[in-house]
Amino acid sequence: MEKKVIEFIKLNKLIQPGETIGVAVSGGVDSMSLLHFLHSNKETLDCNVVAITIDHMLRGESSLGDAMFVKNWCKENGVYCHKYSVDAGKIATERRIGIEQAAREARYGVFERLLKENAIDKIAIAHHISDQAETILMHLLRGAGLNGACGMEAMRDDKYIRPFLNTSKDDIVRYASMNYIEYVEDETNVETKYNRNFLRNVIMPQIKQRWEGVEQNLINFADSCREDNDFILSYVGHGGTIREKNFVKIPLVYFHYHPSVINRIVFESLDDLNTAKNIERKHIELVKDLALNDNGKKINLPNGIIVQKEYDYITLFRNEKEVIAQIYPFKSGSLNFANIVEIKVKRTKDLSLKENALLMDLNKVPKNAVWRTRKNGDKFTKFGGGTKPLRSFFIDKKIPNRVRDLIPVLAVDDEIYCVAGIEISDKVKITKDTVWAYVVTKNELPQKK
Repeated sequence: MEKKVIEFIKLNKLIQPGETIGVAVSGGVDSMSLLHFLHSNKETLDCNVVAITIDHMLRGESSLGDAMFVKNWCKENGVYCHKYSVDAGKIATERRIGIEQAAREARYGVFERLLKENAIDKIAIAHHISDQAETILMHLLRGAGLNGACGMEAMRDDKYIRPFLNTSKDDIVRYASMNYIEYVEDETNVETKYNRNFLRNVIMPQIKQRWEGVEQNLINFADSCREDNDFILSYVGHGGTIREKNFVKIPLVYFHYHPSVINRIVFESLDDLNTAKNIERKHIELVKDLALNDNGKKINLPNGIIVQKEYDYITLFRNEKEVIAQIYPFKSGSLNFANIVEIKVKRTKDLSLKENALLMDLNKVPKNAVWRTRKNGDKFTKFGGGTKPLRSFFIDKKIPNRVRDLIPVLAVDDEIYCVAGIEISDKVKITKDTVWAYVVTKNELPQKK
């Protein structure tokens, strides 16, 4: 087994010389064997090995005991151990998600923190052949498409590795026995209320009795799916999509492409927002249906994602709408507006219009004007004349509803004199009689991660 696993690691370039590998260890036979294997072969692999164990606080003293078992084993064997506790039950309640998902999110939150702090370079997870077969089957049962049928990768995002992915459970148990590796059993592993356990303990044993070699057959199927999926992805272009930290915009014209291409564009867009997990075929179909619907229509997807039809685009964004109540007096200088945009105001005699700048006659701007966001009843006199509700102006300008509450406006009561970065009111326009003007520019501020 040792030679096979090392060859698998090198073939897939899972570990680079000098890297520190954090092994996710629950205390079970799989993760303990992986920790022992990597620690025993760290010179051969030219890497450093540490353990990461997490008490999810779901089984009281039992789960704490498992974490302490791992920590004590590491102490006895000279392995540094990162031990954490996370309240998965509390997270599930607060976010209104299942226990399994809450535990996973909490666990990966710990992993990402360690990676961000450069405490480790990669996370090693002890998934093996049976896990891969179960994952493929579970994805299919949940209605996944070709992408879901591909199963797990040996390495994901260049930071999560699965050295045992081509190793059987029997080989892992045999390795543990031969090397006298102690481990603990999680009593919840036999509880079939969890989907994974139901599949593992009830469904798969019956399937194996009827179809010999089913696990390898599922993996061969996944390999074929991955080859086909990679081929299709090579024909999927993203040049026309607009991608920012909190949203992705897909041009409506893309929804005239072949369904297999549309499906992947939508899925890749969700993946860009780190929200592709738990997305099924039915969710992709909802997005495609939305493209045929009226402007402004929207749907909700898992993971707090909203998808909305916005004029010539389908926009996917996180449900993180902010309520901004701050009011800022109008004056020259630089203004940080609610940590969203920077507004710069400068007095000038240069009345030539600059790119991405707005000019207002200095003497026409009321001294009691303030920067704020829109309110009901706001009205705006368009440049060139004609007063209308600010809402109607935003519609004319095709400003998406999701961002209208984040746009600074210069106002006195319900009269809007400037919509930052977009247009000024006719009431403050410069004329041949203008001597001094205000030049206004707006720049997006980096969003906090």
